[in-house]
Parts: sequence; structure tokens; C-alpha cells
Amino acid sequence: MDAIDIMTNLHLVVPFYQAVFSADEHRVIGYEVLGRIKFNEEYRSLGAFFHDEAIPEEYRIEVDDIILHRALGHFIELENHPFLFINRDANLLMIDHGESLLELLLVYQEKGLALDRVVIELTEHNFTGDLERLNHLITYYRTYGLKIAVDNIGKESSNFDRIGLLNPDILKIDLKELLKTTTAQSYHDVLYSISLLARKIGATLLYEDVETSFQLQYAWKNGGRYYQGFLLHKPSEYLVADDIMKERLRDDTQVFIRHEKKKLYSVYDLSEQLNGTIQGLVQKYKKVEEYNELIMLLAVELNERCFRIYICDGDGFQQSANVIKEDQGWSVKEEYYFKNWSWRPYFLENIVRMKYNKKGILSDLYSDVESGETIRTFSYPLNNEHFLFIDIPYEFLFEHDGLL
Repeated sequence: MDAIDIMTNLHLVVPFYQAVFSADEHRVIGYEVLGRIKFNEEYRSLGAFFHDEAIPEEYRIEVDDIILHRALGHFIELENHPFLFINRDANLLMIDHGESLLELLLVYQEKGLALDRVVIELTEHNFTGDLERLNHLITYYRTYGLKIAVDNIGKESSNFDRIGLLNPDILKIDLKELLKTTTAQSYHDVLYSISLLARKIGATLLYEDVETSFQLQYAWKNGGRYYQGFLLHKPSEYLVADDIMKERLRDDTQVFIRHEKKKLYSVYDLSEQLNGTIQGLVQKYKKVEEYNELIMLLAVELNERCFRIYICDGDGFQQSANVIKEDQGWSVKEEYYFKNWSWRPYFLENIVRMKYNKKGILSDLYSDVESGETIRTFSYPLNNEHFLFIDIPYEFLFEHDGLL
């Protein structure tokens, strides 16, 4: 349908609702309002209409307001007010500095709408105006209790500085990328970074476009408090019972918990095995005083479980060369002497933990800076001043259940 067809049939424009589910209660906590038009006895999405910048701004604003009017009229009739997620184009919102939207919401507040149950969704990366002015508007909206969500994170490139400035209450992360067979590790790393950002700014994570159990598990594992997608509820002109997915979500969560516990036990078991093995090897070679000789001996003993070994002091300065596995065997890389690794995340924290606990630590999964491979590192205290670092290759992790 083109814009003229829509504008001449505004009486056929209706709100559809897609449920948002909570991870902690396994029930519906809110609905996102979506635009549909009934044409030839079927409902069609208005998404393309709203995203087409060639369509006059006043057309898109008018249709948006009609949908919101009809949704708000529905919501004020409910006894228990769920969250109402409202999509707004930040560029259109700033035409009148957000006044018309606020006025509309205040009209319905007088009719019983709780403004603290309204979430305004904005897409940060599409905004071309003054971010400071948008931030002032968001701050103003918050004085009325309105909440702010930044939408479509993960679908396009998003600027973390901009998101941090807006300080949203909710970050909506798109999971469609996970369905691609070529999903890069960098995508997972970006989502992990987003989860860290959310924790720092006190935002809640909402994972959208959940269409498979795999995506749901990913959302659960990666800090998602809210879920939304076709797997759970397709957009509908009707609201659903709060507990429609309670049993399914509870059962799925139990499966996720068992799976994650199994992986955690595998990681813990490997850490304990390495602690015992390294302790025995260090004792075996206690008379070896030269560190390069020591790590070469350890490399041969640990041949299947590592691809790089080196030793640092408590400040992160390397006290040995790197011993690295290559096609022809193990080789010594002298150029790594005295390089400092204290800038790496968790490095100093792990040094202190090892000094206090007198035992080694197995890292989480991460991408190796030099190879790009997904690896883990086992760190072990040789004494109070020097610490052994053993990098475990992806191949070993892949071959052992629960380590990836």
C-alpha cells in the first residue's frame, strides 16, 4: 500500500499489541503498540510507512497519533495497567520538542492512565538532530514518570557514548542476527559489551525478535530481564492472559539452568584438574631456575592443553619470553620480555585473587588479540611475586563438553 491509500483509509488503522514477558515472573508485563491497517480483509503492517522518510512528516505523525489514541483508549479500561511500549521516531518527536505527545498522554492521564507505566521507545542510531536537546526532552519526560527505551540495538551500529548520554531505562537488543549461519564472534562480543553498559547505567535489557528456543536461551544467559518475539507471542489486536506462557517459560528456564550448571561444573572441574596438574609439574621441576626453560618443559607436558605459556610479575610485566606452539613444535619468542599486561580487563584483580587464595584461576571465554581465536587462560601463582599464564586453544575447548 502506498501512503495515499493509508491516508484515505485512516478509519481502518488499528493498534496491534505484542506482549513483553519477564524472566523473573514468567508472565506478561507489558505490550508494544504496533501499527496495522485492515485492507482486503487482512491486516498489514505499517512499519514500512513509518520508516519511509520520503513520506511527509505530518502523515506519519498523524497515523502514529491515531494508533496511540486507540491504544490508550483500550488501556485505560484495564484494571491492572501493564507497561505500554510506544514507538516514536526521535526526529519526528523533536519537531515540536515532544510537546504534542506529552499533551496526548496527559489527556489520558486524567482518564486514569498511569504515566509511570508508559515506555517511549526511541531508535538512537537514526537520530540526526542535536543529541543534547533530545536528552533534555528525555529528562523532562522523566519528571512525569515516563520511561525511555533505546530500540534496535544490535541491528545497526550504535554509539555507546550516545546511549550512555541518554541513560535509558531499557535497552532493546535485536536477536535476528543470531539466526544467521555466519554470525561473527564480534557480534557476541558487542552484545556482551552492551550488557556491561546496561549494568553500568542501571538499564534493563529487553531482547526482541526472539523466534527460537536458542535465542531465548541466549537472552536468558546474557542478562535479559524481558523477552519479546514470535516464539512467545505474535502481534495481535487482542491482549493475552498474563500467565499464557508461564508454564512454558518456567520449564524452558529449568532446562537452561541445568545446561548452564553443567557447563559451570565442567569449567570448575577443568580448573581443579589444572591446579593439581600444574602444582605437580612445578614441584617436579622445582630445581629449574631459568623461567624460559621451565615454561618450555611445562609446554611439552601440557602439549594438548595449551598453545602459549608465559610468566608475569604481580604488576603485569612479563618475566619470560612467550613459548608458542607452531607447526614445527614449540618455539621461544624473546620479544615478549617485559611487556606489560596490567591494562587487560580483570588482570590485576586475578593477580590479587591468586595471591589470597593460593590457587589458579580459569578465565571466561574471550577472543585472543593475536589469533582472533576463542580461548580461555589458566593463571597460576608460582610464588607470591610471579604468575604463570597458560592459554588454552579453541580446539581443546571444543573437544571437551561444557567448556564453550
